[in-house]
Amino acid sequence: MASIAGALASIKRDALGAIDRAATERLCWELGYDWRDRELDPTTTLALFVQQVLWGNVPCGEVRHIAAGGATFTASAYCQARARLPLALYQAILTRAIERALPHTRADDRLWHGHRVFHVDGSTFSMPDTPELQKAFGQPGGQAKGCGFPVAHLLVLFHARTGLLLDAWASPLRTGDVSQVMELHAHLNDGDVLIGDDAFSSYVHLALLVRSNLHGLFPVHHRRIVDFAEGRAHTIDGNDDTDAAGAPRSRWIKSLGTDDQLVEYVKPVSSKPPAWISRSDYDALPKTIVVRELRRTVQRPGGVGKVTLTIVTTLLDPLRYPADELLRLRLRRWDVETDLRHLKITMGMDGDPGGIPPGTPAALQDRGGRAQGTGGLLPGL
Repeated sequence: MASIAGALASIKRDALGAIDRAATERLCWELGYDWRDRELDPTTTLALFVQQVLWGNVPCGEVRHIAAGGATFTASAYCQARARLPLALYQAILTRAIERALPHTRADDRLWHGHRVFHVDGSTFSMPDTPELQKAFGQPGGQAKGCGFPVAHLLVLFHARTGLLLDAWASPLRTGDVSQVMELHAHLNDGDVLIGDDAFSSYVHLALLVRSNLHGLFPVHHRRIVDFAEGRAHTIDGNDDTDAAGAPRSRWIKSLGTDDQLVEYVKPVSSKPPAWISRSDYDALPKTIVVRELRRTVQRPGGVGKVTLTIVTTLLDPLRYPADELLRLRLRRWDVETDLRHLKITMGMDGDPGGIPPGTPAALQDRGGRAQGTGGLLPGL
């Protein structure tokens, strides 16, 4: 069976052999992009760009050193050729590649109780220090003006079983993780399960999942009070129980076992919905939804101490979805960190001072024998 590392090594050696020239040119025609027959035609330029990224986002001036067949183009010619390609071409090629991989996510051995499972997570990455990028993305608040680099917020969506990256959204640094969920949901099909952190367990997001026949499994939001006592009091905006001060804002429905219950969440009474959802979409959300809350104490990674996890999910059936299996599924959420880290290491962006990737051309090594450009593409991952 071919490995990811082996496949990437092959593309690094010969990216042009991995790109369908006829399909690329057909896409260019569909997009209305015309070109002249020269050394840096669209397919060759695209192949060089792929190699540039896989070699650690090396400078444009070094790209000709990794090109097969003794390239003669200049750095300026390559940069201009790459800039001429329509953004829509890059997007279309990536979309088609993902579409070819999607059937693998539906294989029986990659489903959980008949569901596809996806991980969502937020991260950051830095970029060159230019006025335009500083204005568009901003930088961390602890840096003095004129120092440091612009940093973007990054939201990623991975298929849990295969690690397939379905999409990524870059936005200004101070963007909340939940802000792009409307676009994210467009990648999901009926019955899919989304796993993330507590930023995704707000009433609005859970209600959007329910409305779209999707499922979520998240830590309970840090501001929400959870009480597993049967028949306990609750409070709702404008309709507080007499003795409900400090009580949960959810109505108890049914116990499913020890620290496992069905409750009814109530839509917040707000004159202003979250910035990432329109007023019409917010008003269309149901006034209540039924969810399941679950609490378990587990051993910390490495066996040092224990931690208590409180989870909320739209997977309500305790027979089909036993509590322990939900907990195990939730604990696999940390796989997304491995997936993010894998991108850095595989693409040579880790900046490891201990050596260079095997086969790095001499022209791409600095005088200290280390690879140039590592960490240049997504160093914040």
